[in-house]
Amino acid sequence: MKKISSPCNGICIMDEDTELCVGCLRTSDEIANWEEYSEEQRTEVLREITRREAEGDQ
Repeated sequence: MKKISSPCNGICIMDEDTELCVGCLRTSDEIANWEEYSEEQRTEVLREITRREAEGDQ
């Protein structure tokens, strides 16, 4: 089974206000723990990124 790839797009700048990465909209914890996350956890992070995009949390 292929693992879900990281949503990192190489724009690695943390926004001081939202505390999210400007490039991938993940928190520093989500970025740091990505390799350790299960597929279910990775799927949940991707869902959360979609929610953040929709709500304009960028």
